[in-house]
Amino acid sequence: MNILLVSTSECSGGGAIAARRLMEALNKNGVKAKLMVRDKQSDAVTVCQVGNKVPKMLERLAVLPRCGFSRARLWQADIANVGIDITRTREFREADVIHLHWVCQGMLSMDCIERIMKSGKRIVWTLHDEWPYLGVCHYRGECNETECRHCPILCGSLPASILARKRSLYKRWHPTFVGCSQWITDQARHALPNADIFHINNCIPSTLFHPTDMQQARQTLSLPQDKRLLLFCSQKVTDERKGLTYLSKALQQLHKDNLHLVIVGKNTEQIPLPDNIDATCFGAVREQMMPILYNATDVFLTPSLQDNLPNTIAEAMSCGTPCVGFDIGGIPEMIDHLENGYVARYRDAADLAAGIRFVLSHNLRAAAHIKAADAYGETHVAQEYIKLYS
Repeated sequence: MNILLVSTSECSGGGAIAARRLMEALNKNGVKAKLMVRDKQSDAVTVCQVGNKVPKMLERLAVLPRCGFSRARLWQADIANVGIDITRTREFREADVIHLHWVCQGMLSMDCIERIMKSGKRIVWTLHDEWPYLGVCHYRGECNETECRHCPILCGSLPASILARKRSLYKRWHPTFVGCSQWITDQARHALPNADIFHINNCIPSTLFHPTDMQQARQTLSLPQDKRLLLFCSQKVTDERKGLTYLSKALQQLHKDNLHLVIVGKNTEQIPLPDNIDATCFGAVREQMMPILYNATDVFLTPSLQDNLPNTIAEAMSCGTPCVGFDIGGIPEMIDHLENGYVARYRDAADLAAGIRFVLSHNLRAAAHIKAADAYGETHVAQEYIKLYS
């Protein structure tokens, strides 16, 4: 059985990382799997590159006037008007199963997706966000539109027509969908009541993410040995969806003398921090450095306002680092409240602060590691997908 996983990127973004890790887990479990990407970022022979970024630029140019030339909304929608025809490749022809992951920003157009489904191959699509079953947006947020006729992101009838086309394709060709959180699985079942939709977690490589000595990790990173370390990270820390405003408000409510904030991600220098809190900003780091950061810190903070199944929570818990996050998306599935972390009331900075205090005053590291090892083990997740492919 040959599996071709398809993703816009190999390493950039949670969906891309999850796809690559699943490809590696499948190969370890006796299945021949390759990952096809537009943005290849390694020399791995199991990752093949296709196309270029011209479709991405063309799509953004088409989105810009429809979103009122708003930079804030420019990246919130994908219209999939242009893309890369992967059906012409040898890898596609040789595959028994085509497994789509996050394929936006000029990777696959709606025409490309239709050609893939018409190929007669088994199609599996993992839901890393809500775009596959919504019109043009990646997360519904507080929007109550069910037919996308009055889209708050893009003007005109395009969102509704794209949604209608997606539904028509699914009704005719019957792809199998996989939600990597129970939350998004339930959302998809509501949006696509006649589709086959299953729930399988993302996997975390235990050879990379596992508990190590905290003091040694701090020494490696030149972090304080005598303070409580709080970790916050994001691919783009200034993204409003990541909840930095609420994190800042929560930190203002804590005694800061014994705290040290560790920040990882792009644009860390732009973060407005509360007065009198010490911080170390690492910027963007390689994946291999993240386990050291998790093991060096006392708590991982994830104040996201929209999220599915964040890899960062699973990674942190795999290293034995308890997490604090809001009750949104798949986060309350990952963190067992008061057992291996703290689930704060949504958009409640005071409860976020209470969660930080709770985790810092309880030893939850062993419980966090046990939960992660059980939920995100590579072999278990790979076997679940193998059964689905069959």
